[in-house]
Amino acid sequence: MDRYAVIGNPIAHSKSPLIHGLFARQTGQQLTYEALLAPLDDFAGTLRAFLREGLGANVTVPFKEQAWELVDTRTPAAELAGAVNTIARQADGRLLGDNTDGKGLVRDIQHNAGFSLSGKRVLLVGAGGAARGVIQPLLEAQPAQLCVVNRTVEKAEHLARLFRDLGPISAAGFDWIEEPVDLIINATSASLDGQLPPISPGLIQPGLTWCYDMMYASEATVFNRWAAEQGAARCLDGLGMLVEQAAEAFALWRGVRPETAPVLAALR
Repeated sequence: MDRYAVIGNPIAHSKSPLIHGLFARQTGQQLTYEALLAPLDDFAGTLRAFLREGLGANVTVPFKEQAWELVDTRTPAAELAGAVNTIARQADGRLLGDNTDGKGLVRDIQHNAGFSLSGKRVLLVGAGGAARGVIQPLLEAQPAQLCVVNRTVEKAEHLARLFRDLGPISAAGFDWIEEPVDLIINATSASLDGQLPPISPGLIQPGLTWCYDMMYASEATVFNRWAAEQGAARCLDGLGMLVEQAAEAFALWRGVRPETAPVLAALR
C-alpha cells in the first residue's frame, strides 16, 4: 500500500487524513495517509524516516520553510513562495517540493465561491509565510491591484518588491488604506488567538466587498464575524482552500485530480 502523510506540530487536529482518504476512495487509489507529529527540533529526521518508504508528504505549520530547504528541486510556485507544503519522492529518490496553498486559495475563491478576481481590488492582510505563499497565484488571476498590508510596513514592501514583475502589487501599513476594496483576504494567524487585524471598517463597502479568512474553525472566525457586522457581501473561511490545496497535492502524487465538491460538503 502506497504511504503518504502530513507532518506538523501540532498535528492531531489535522483534517488532511480524512480528506485524502475520501479522495482515495473516490478515485479508486490504493494508499494510506497518516498524521505525523514531528519534534520541533527534528522535522528533518521525521521527514527522512517517513520517506524511506513513503512516496510523499504534506507539510504544515511550522515546518514549511524547513521543507523548502530540505528538498532537492522545487516547482516555480514553491521557489517564489519560499515554502513547501507538498513533497513527492521521485523515482531516483530525489525530493520534489511544491507549494499548493495559493492554487488552492484561488480555486476556492473563483471556482467554489464564484468570485472572479480579474479586475478586482484585493487587499491581502499580513506579510508572513501564508501571505507570501499565495501572492503568485493571486497575481496570475489578474486583479486590478493587490495591496499587501502589514503592521510592519517593511515586510509588506519586501513582498511587493519580490513579486513586482508578476503584476500590480503594492504595500501599505494598516492605517494607510481607507478606500473600499472588492476582496479582503486575512492571511494572518490572528483568528487562531481570537484577535482581529487592525484594519479600517471603511475598507468594506456594504453589500459589495467580500471577505476571506484563510483560517477555519467550526464557528465563524473573529475576522469573519467582524466583516459580517460591517455588511460584507460574503464571508468565507479557509476550509475550501484546505480541500483544494489537498487536491493539488493528490494530483501531483497520483496523476489524477479528485472532485472536491463532495469532500468539502462532507467536511461542512
